[in-house]
Amino acid sequence: MTATLIDGKARAASLRKEVAAGVAALKASHNITPGLAVVLVGEDPASQVYVRNKKAATIEAGMNSFEILKPSSITQDELLKIVQELNNDTSVHGILVQLPLPKHIDANTVINAIAPNKDVDGFHVINAGRLAVGQDGLVPCTPLGCIILLKEQLGDLAGKHAVVVGRSNIVGKPMAQLLLKESCTVTICHSKTKDLAAETLRADILIAAIGQADFIKGAMVKKGAVIIDVGMNRNADGKLTGDVDFAAAKEVAAAITPVPGGVGPMTIACLLKNTLQAATPA
Repeated sequence: MTATLIDGKARAASLRKEVAAGVAALKASHNITPGLAVVLVGEDPASQVYVRNKKAATIEAGMNSFEILKPSSITQDELLKIVQELNNDTSVHGILVQLPLPKHIDANTVINAIAPNKDVDGFHVINAGRLAVGQDGLVPCTPLGCIILLKEQLGDLAGKHAVVVGRSNIVGKPMAQLLLKESCTVTICHSKTKDLAAETLRADILIAAIGQADFIKGAMVKKGAVIIDVGMNRNADGKLTGDVDFAAAKEVAAAITPVPGGVGPMTIACLLKNTLQAATPA
């Protein structure tokens, strides 16, 4: 069998249109234009490209885009002051501090300084707690995008055995919480898992989010599984690749996200979705 390709690019384009319609409706009903502020510290090339893409998508959706660019020499206190100013700015509904930050700045301190109702990355400890106990809040964009793709592919996820490979606060943990919310049986694997293949071979849904190129081999995939590959790596030839050995896995799986063109576009679309949510009065 050859797996169906899960087209994240097309689904993201559709979601961005939905968001744009929601923005237009919010302007008409409440005279509110959602505003997204992105803070970029330093000159990391990958982060610069990502921020540019976010800005273009924000404007395309009819939102206001605010960019705050600061040198890597900025102090933590100076950065916290910027965050506080954005918290107090009524034209800003969503705040995103681009990671990674320079080593002299504690990322958790900065993230938790963002007002929870403006934390469109969904990383604030309050939003993480809300997700953990099943309350409404802002959800991390990448896991949210993964859930949207899965539900579109499979419909009802209840009863599926989902295996998440990776336990980061950004993807792995919130991904597991979202899958639990959909009534999946969830296993989380990580670097200390003793027999990873034994776990992944049980997965109806396999989420790979470990940051190692082509780490999940075809022999580690259950026949008919649906694979969401969150990885974004460069292989020895400099080619963009995921955490899953795509060529081998697509011969076993029922459906799989490509890299690029899978999860990546959904992340930005879900950022816009979160910003609209943050701007919409309760």
